[in-house]
Amino acid sequence: MDLWTKRVAGIIAQVALLLCSSRGTTGEEVCDSALVSNLLPSSFRSSSQLSSSHAPGFAKLNRRDGAGGWSPLTSDRYQWLEVDLGERTKITAVATQGRYGSSDWLMSYLLMFSDTGHNWKQYRQEDSIGSFPGNSNADSVVQYKLQQPVIARFLRLTPLDWNPSGRIGLRLEAYGCPYTSDVVSLDGSSSLVYRLSPGPRQTSRDAISLKFKTLRNSGTLLHAEGEGGLGLSLELERGKLLLLLRTGRTSPSESRRLASLGSLLDDQHWHHLALERRSSHLNLTVDKHTERVQIPAEFSHWDIKQLSVGAVQSFGSHKPVVSKKNFNGCLENLQYNGLNLIELVKHKDHQVTVKGNVTFSCAEPVSVAVTFPGPQSFLQLPGATASSSGAVSVGFEFRTWNKAGLLLTFDLPQEGGVVWLYLSEAKLRLQIHRAGRALLELSAGAALNDGQWHSVELNSRRGRLSINVDKEDGGSAQASPSFPVTIESHVFFGGCPAEDDRQQCRNPFNVFQGCMRLLTLDNENVDLIMVQQKQLGIYSNLQIDMCGIIDRCSPSRCEHGGLCSQSWTVFHCNCSDSGYSGATCHSSVYEQSCEAYKHNGNTSGHFYIDVDGSGPIKPQLVYCNVTEENTWMVIQHNNTELTRVRPSSGGNQHLVHFDYSTKDEQLLAAIRQSEHCEQELSYHCRKSRLLNTPEGSPFSWWLGGPGPGRLQTYWGGAHPGSQQCACGLQGDCVDPQHYCNCDADRTEWAEDSGLLTHKESLPVRSLVLGDLRRPGSEAAYRVGPLRCHGDKNFWNAAFFDKETSYLHFPTFHGELSADISFLFKTTADSGVFLENLGIKDFIRIELSSSTQVVFSFDVGNGPLEVRVESRVPLNDNRWHRVRAERNIKEASLRLDGLPVAAQEAPADGHFHLQLNSQLFIGGTASRQKGFRGCIRSLQLNGVTLDLEERAKITPGVRPGCPGHCSSYGSLCQNQGRCVERATGFHCDCSLSAYTGVFCHTEVSASFKSGTSVVYTFKEPYELHRNSSALPSSIYSDMTLRGENVSLSFRTNQSPAVLFYVSSYYREYLALLINKHDKLEVRYKLDSSREAEVLRSRARSLANGQLHTVSIRRLTDSVSVQIDQNAREDFNLTSDGEFNAIKSLVLGRVHGSDDLDPDLVRLASLGFTGCLSVVRFNSISPLKAALLHPDTSPVIITGPLVRSNCGSSAPANPYAAENTHHLSDQSGSVGSGEPLVNAIRTDSALIGGVIAVVIFVIVTVMAITARFLYRRKETYRNQEVKGVKQEDSQDFPFNNQTDSQNVSGENPKEYFI
Repeated sequence: MDLWTKRVAGIIAQVALLLCSSRGTTGEEVCDSALVSNLLPSSFRSSSQLSSSHAPGFAKLNRRDGAGGWSPLTSDRYQWLEVDLGERTKITAVATQGRYGSSDWLMSYLLMFSDTGHNWKQYRQEDSIGSFPGNSNADSVVQYKLQQPVIARFLRLTPLDWNPSGRIGLRLEAYGCPYTSDVVSLDGSSSLVYRLSPGPRQTSRDAISLKFKTLRNSGTLLHAEGEGGLGLSLELERGKLLLLLRTGRTSPSESRRLASLGSLLDDQHWHHLALERRSSHLNLTVDKHTERVQIPAEFSHWDIKQLSVGAVQSFGSHKPVVSKKNFNGCLENLQYNGLNLIELVKHKDHQVTVKGNVTFSCAEPVSVAVTFPGPQSFLQLPGATASSSGAVSVGFEFRTWNKAGLLLTFDLPQEGGVVWLYLSEAKLRLQIHRAGRALLELSAGAALNDGQWHSVELNSRRGRLSINVDKEDGGSAQASPSFPVTIESHVFFGGCPAEDDRQQCRNPFNVFQGCMRLLTLDNENVDLIMVQQKQLGIYSNLQIDMCGIIDRCSPSRCEHGGLCSQSWTVFHCNCSDSGYSGATCHSSVYEQSCEAYKHNGNTSGHFYIDVDGSGPIKPQLVYCNVTEENTWMVIQHNNTELTRVRPSSGGNQHLVHFDYSTKDEQLLAAIRQSEHCEQELSYHCRKSRLLNTPEGSPFSWWLGGPGPGRLQTYWGGAHPGSQQCACGLQGDCVDPQHYCNCDADRTEWAEDSGLLTHKESLPVRSLVLGDLRRPGSEAAYRVGPLRCHGDKNFWNAAFFDKETSYLHFPTFHGELSADISFLFKTTADSGVFLENLGIKDFIRIELSSSTQVVFSFDVGNGPLEVRVESRVPLNDNRWHRVRAERNIKEASLRLDGLPVAAQEAPADGHFHLQLNSQLFIGGTASRQKGFRGCIRSLQLNGVTLDLEERAKITPGVRPGCPGHCSSYGSLCQNQGRCVERATGFHCDCSLSAYTGVFCHTEVSASFKSGTSVVYTFKEPYELHRNSSALPSSIYSDMTLRGENVSLSFRTNQSPAVLFYVSSYYREYLALLINKHDKLEVRYKLDSSREAEVLRSRARSLANGQLHTVSIRRLTDSVSVQIDQNAREDFNLTSDGEFNAIKSLVLGRVHGSDDLDPDLVRLASLGFTGCLSVVRFNSISPLKAALLHPDTSPVIITGPLVRSNCGSSAPANPYAAENTHHLSDQSGSVGSGEPLVNAIRTDSALIGGVIAVVIFVIVTVMAITARFLYRRKETYRNQEVKGVKQEDSQDFPFNNQTDSQNVSGENPKEYFI
């Protein structure tokens, strides 16, 4: 072969390879052959034809035979054209064309398929849209490729709309390819058994696939069994497919449901079923829907020994187990691991055993159903000729999702009498009315709206009337009316004609929407095909020879465990107790972090957080500890107390496992989202070594991180992998030769403790303690709760400084449900926040004006918009929150706290959102109408987009966005001042009488008669050093021309001095309750004159209730307000200057030389009660005394105890209900040993003795503390949060409890 020939041969080979590859990327043959063009005219049928030249046989694409296509005699929606392809064929596309040379064409149509020419099934796009787009003229061809190929023999096309200037005209073509299959029919008593070859298999993958069709709603399809009777069954139950785990060979009660999939599988149509077993899970597929099922532990080494089809056949037995009805129907292409089992049956393979009568064709009973889609649907049939006995017998079966609807009605021969048989509250009811009143009522059955077929019989014979539901399985009701019940002329099923001049049919109920079949009148079957051909009865808006019921809840569109219910046309999701909201339970009702709750104005408490919003991770209950510096999320486990460990003979090591109050996926997501996490790890030891040395094997270790955790050999306060403790890192261990205090192996108690802060190693899962068996070894451990602060997602922001700037991200995938949430602030009037485009579909959120946000999208039904209008401008440079959601039921838009705007989706429209371009943030693909301002915390379907990282590399966009006080500054209450932070804000309460995160926590104290708090404004000068100076010059900065005074109090004492301010010149201001329980304000602003007394009209102020007083003076004008009473105004006669103020006194006033005699007596009595939030101008003396006694100019005498006596606010209404019952398990220290909450000993008696000892010690300490408390005369900073425990020489470590008590569940501990 010469060189040229070789080259030609190579080119030919490459071309051949290219042609072979063009058969499809999946390796499947191209399936697009024309199926209709070569058929004989006898293969075409139609409802009618205009003439012989308009016959259905002429309806072939691009042909001009006859009149150029098919046209029916009349143009209405009851016409159809049917094609018989001769055998079951795979159909992949259809094409339509108008009638040649005419003005007749279809604009839209329905497409039906069938195997038998009966029991038609409508093809739907996206499981929702029933209609197909048609033509716009008579010549052009419109082809539609089916999203899912159809296997069928018959094809029927039903016109919906046509050219209004013409009539129905059609030429069509279908495309596809031949379909071959192996079919077997089982009659309910027959079955197949396939026994696998003996010997070890040890395969971790099995695959079973088949197609089935049946009219029975129950029956066993497959049963795979291994050794010991362990097996899996696939069974039909009420039209659903169940995957069951069987653990016994005989009893059906020994089965456990693993999954349920599919619905309405008894519709006599083919359904695809596949079960695939992989190493750790099962994939169960029914038609287009797949569910992943985790394999139970029993199946870790399970092998199939036998596969039975159609019944449960136990391995080693020759008789089937009758657990339920056997399968009655047809199976197709039954394959196990690629092996065709039906082919084996045909060849009588020895591995397959046939039980009963099995045939290799699918004999299908003909059952003609009729669909009542409503609202104008009805079927009118002539009543049977009344016999001499006057008997009536009507029977039928129905299925529906509706709770109510008229099933049938007929008039009685008696004047005005009418019988109604209808559904109400899903029960069957019968009423007989005459002259406007009910003569008889019957009721039977319940829950008849479950979508199952239910039989109904109405009989009246020999004076006895009865209704029966579902024969022996249902209910019945009887009556003996005093009048005959017979049909006057007609029976109406489902409803009444819209216009009935003779009033032969009256329907005060809802119309029936559902299916009926097996109609009988006087025990004679009603031929519904004759009805369809208009040879019997009258009907309107019916679909005959098909049941068009759809299960909109299978698979359920309700997310996050929402419960799906439905009617004939819509479904509804009940989101109660799911933690989610919206039409499909898509959006979380909880915030994603404690940080977010803080910025809603919430304080510390238990809250549910949903770390991924609308994502799959469920909400979790955590404690949010909102402090002034950080907002901590606290997650408890089952033992956060200091726990004693004693030597045990049970094993060399002591193992402790920690169970957290949240699930693993929730825990890890919360850690990832937080900026910082920490967990305390401490070990108290006496002759119990910890980590040994870095060169040696550690005695103890812990496991932390995802899953069961990774082994860690460092201790709290040290670095990962260092095999050190905190003292080793700091170089201050008790023995410099070791890196842990406990490794010194001393007989005295020692401690190694610190914080674990490496997020990848958190949380601590388990603890293994090793050096505990030596004589004298003792130890205690503590693993604190997991604590995290910061939310990386909440503050992730970007600033767009130009209209042409934007960020781009990968395409957003939210086909069925999409939620988008973000915060924005701007000074611009308009701009696009977000946009993502598809070929036709799109989604966009924009600020359309300074007061309006618009959410617009298109999923194929045309553009839709949802708008929210704000009454205040949105370009105020404050943060505003936007939340948009779109699902198959509706689209909604939320703006700040305004009412939600919503737009319902079309009932039978497209619902898949198909996008393919990049996602643009802050702009559009056209670089027009861009957004100028800040966007923060942008989340799409619960996933936060990292705006800051993308902004770092994008011109015109800056990461971060400062300036939060304009939005959150209002959270700072009671004169608190908002201070900016890089991420967030802080409330400065230094000028407020309150404290707390938002300056909202009242500062209150209980006063006894001897308690005194003196706040000194300025140290006095020695007057003789400045004897010539005027007082105004010495104390010019201490002279007031007005003051603002406010405080709250609670007391039963009267008279009593609440508040006293003195000066160096015998001037004063005093606030007191007089002996009449009224408030007096005494001003003495001129030492040469008597004090002026201002008396309020408010009564009963010494009643033990909390009262608030506010006093304002400006020169000589004074206003007083008490509680919610009207303000009282007074005028002073003095000059209005309060000169050289010296001190402010709360409680008992000592050294009262400057006081008037009557005030001296009152001041000596002191004050008994509660004072709260005391404020004098910018000074808060009570707050200074309680919180900052060492740095403030205060002197405290007598007992002063901080309390919440001044609190009148209700509990936080936003905090979640605490579903964890938390118990106080605090411990104490005594006898030089760690006293812990869970001491592991071998004897309950020892535990009881220790409990008694603890009780005695705590009691003695309490009595001692109380005695010392009463003896003490001067106190500073009496805010006591716990009794300080005495240090011990042996064990100087206190058991410090967390602010949150832990669950009382015992920790799991093992000795190994």
